[in-house]
Amino acid sequence: MGVSTAVVFGAGSVGRGFLGQLFSESGYEVVFVDIDESLVENLARRRSYTLRLASPDKVEDLTIGPVRAISGLHTEQVAAEVSRASLMATAVGVRALAVIARPIAAGLVQRWKMGQTMPLNVIVCENLYDAPDRLRNYVREALPEELKPCVQERVGFVPAVIARMSPVPTSEQRAADPTLIVAEPYKVLPVDREAFVGDIPRIVGMEPVAPFTAYVERKLYIHNTAHAMLGYLGYRRGYSFGYEALGDPWVRPLLDQALDEARRALIAEHGFEPVAFHEHIGYLLLRFANRTLADPVSRLARDPLRKLAPGDRLVGAARLAEKHGIRPEGLAWGIAAALVYDNPDDTHALELQTRLGREGLIGILHHLCGIQGDEPLADLVRSRYRLLREEPQWQRKP
Repeated sequence: MGVSTAVVFGAGSVGRGFLGQLFSESGYEVVFVDIDESLVENLARRRSYTLRLASPDKVEDLTIGPVRAISGLHTEQVAAEVSRASLMATAVGVRALAVIARPIAAGLVQRWKMGQTMPLNVIVCENLYDAPDRLRNYVREALPEELKPCVQERVGFVPAVIARMSPVPTSEQRAADPTLIVAEPYKVLPVDREAFVGDIPRIVGMEPVAPFTAYVERKLYIHNTAHAMLGYLGYRRGYSFGYEALGDPWVRPLLDQALDEARRALIAEHGFEPVAFHEHIGYLLLRFANRTLADPVSRLARDPLRKLAPGDRLVGAARLAEKHGIRPEGLAWGIAAALVYDNPDDTHALELQTRLGREGLIGILHHLCGIQGDEPLADLVRSRYRLLREEPQWQRKP
């Protein structure tokens, strides 16, 4: 029958930095699909790549293989791999889901025409609540009418929580080894147990859990919220790396306040065990302090337009706190810091500043964040926004 293959769309920080290792250690040949032609060429030639695991006390290089790689621009090749795949995963970013749906649909057509009706599960590793539903709908739209019903019966679109940190390699690292990806050793992949079709594959590090919403919100409103706070406040304080912001006497108290608000809200919402939750946050902050990983502030803060959306890590956490009678004073600092984020190297940050100039703060709070101007949350954000722009400790040094 041959080696089982796992087709991974996206060979970046999540694809190579996490999924490739788990699937390879589980006995799969990993087939990466990516549009970075140079990376695809290097992976295809080497049939392996270097995964550098950076922990606070040691650095270890692993060779992950066997792997193959094909260009996402070669639709027929991608469809052929999908038709033979035992498992798939996506780590391409939400904006690319509509694009990869077309070769996935073409591969499913081939698969079913060959008489292969065994279920195929797609582990969807994207930072958006409804990413699996979006991908399912895109795939259905790309299928012939008579095959659309097969999607529900034969394809599982499985949401996952990605919590391994993996910064983008530096240009120097890429020059030394074009296949290198750096990540922390953390190796847990929670997935939605109820979203699989057929048998759940046995994957190293994968933990099928239910109900899944609680795990999604814990990741979003603790891990992602903390990263956003460190990114936006750290940028105001002039830092380059997240661990530097974590140790800052102005940033750390605000981070702790925000995490306490989110923690209490999540416990009230989902019934998490308080002591275990406290330990979870403590372990997370230890991971954030990993200097060896050197996670850049620019990565933690990028794309503020998405991160300021009503249900995302900052406003969403604040709304959950309000729902349970918790005043989101620390979380409001994160929202305000995202609103003043003006990194000239981040196109979304520049777009945000352009919109602020055009619509004003009240307009942006309403149209981008879903916060009305007369709400208590708007008052909290406005006061912090002013402080971040005026107080000397928050003025980024050139």
